[in-house]
Amino acid sequence: MNITNNAYLVLTLIALSGECSTDAVPLLGIRPSYCEKLITGLKEENYIKTHYKDRLRGYRLTSKGKKLLLKTHPDRFLFYLSGNSDTNRPRSDYARRIRLQSTSMVYAMLLRSRVHLFRDEKPLIFQTGISYPVSLPMPVFYHSREIKELGTETVKINNSRIIGMLLTIECIYAVFFTGNTLMKWEYQTEIRLKAFLKHHIGNGILSGFNHILGLRPDTPIKAMVIGSDMDTAVKLMQSNGGYQRSYFHLDSSFDYFHYLPASPAGETLLRLLSDSGLQHKLRNILLSDLEPYNPDLGIEHDAVWNHLPLQLAFDFDMLRLSRFHTALSFHGICGWLICFDFQKSALQQYFGNMVTIETIDLNKFERRFFTDGN
Repeated sequence: MNITNNAYLVLTLIALSGECSTDAVPLLGIRPSYCEKLITGLKEENYIKTHYKDRLRGYRLTSKGKKLLLKTHPDRFLFYLSGNSDTNRPRSDYARRIRLQSTSMVYAMLLRSRVHLFRDEKPLIFQTGISYPVSLPMPVFYHSREIKELGTETVKINNSRIIGMLLTIECIYAVFFTGNTLMKWEYQTEIRLKAFLKHHIGNGILSGFNHILGLRPDTPIKAMVIGSDMDTAVKLMQSNGGYQRSYFHLDSSFDYFHYLPASPAGETLLRLLSDSGLQHKLRNILLSDLEPYNPDLGIEHDAVWNHLPLQLAFDFDMLRLSRFHTALSFHGICGWLICFDFQKSALQQYFGNMVTIETIDLNKFERRFFTDGN
């Protein structure tokens, strides 16, 4: 089999994650009609194999597949394809496999969203002993395993559900994957994670890159939650944490909880959230014909439309949306939301008759702002 660019991309995704979800490969932008043929060819040539257990199916590399990647890009793949790590020697434990497959979903979206994540294309900032000035190719992603290269000081965050950390020019995202269910959630652990990141922004590893372009001490730390679809967002916003509040619920561990579906639409939103300049441009366009913020309303909002509060919801900050929902209910009034068209159904389900929703056409947005070369 001739290893095409798409075939190599699939092998890369499996290498990074250890075991790739069957749902992750379509997120790479490969045509569905070609996707099955590509997977079949890689299996027939013994580059990958299917692992099926406990009704969970995933793709793993064979030794032949590993050798190919290590031969072509050793600096990129040695970290993942050596030693006794889960990415090199995946276990059959169900929970560990779910973790690896969740990682594959996140990596697939990052690969499509032009985020720097390869180890040969970014500084290995969490390795001990790094003291020379480096610059960060924003946006850049570090997996939780890379963060733990710091050693013993990461023990306190071992139980965090974080998949990794996405650094952008104006903020840091702690990235989580919840699938179509409520993920396990420990408030104190995530608080420790946030404190860990704050420390390294102010005084540690993230505080002085390039001696000029280091992250500011007040850089916001936000949560980015990726799920299977927009219906999952409704589950998350309505959740009370379940028994002993051990499952996800909106709390104060982070000041922002942005939600993205694992889909091409979610990839577009990921690119938007990674580009603060583009977010500001979109906000200015949307607010240009509206009345300005009115402090007398006593409700968190971005503008006023027909005497009612309006909130921009295209970034889908679940915590802010929840506060808007509570405030509208408390004051007994209605409001407006502006979101992308793919987000409308979930917001209508969550807010009911309390809001009128105006939408941004996702396709038109992509054509305007994400043309070739941008």
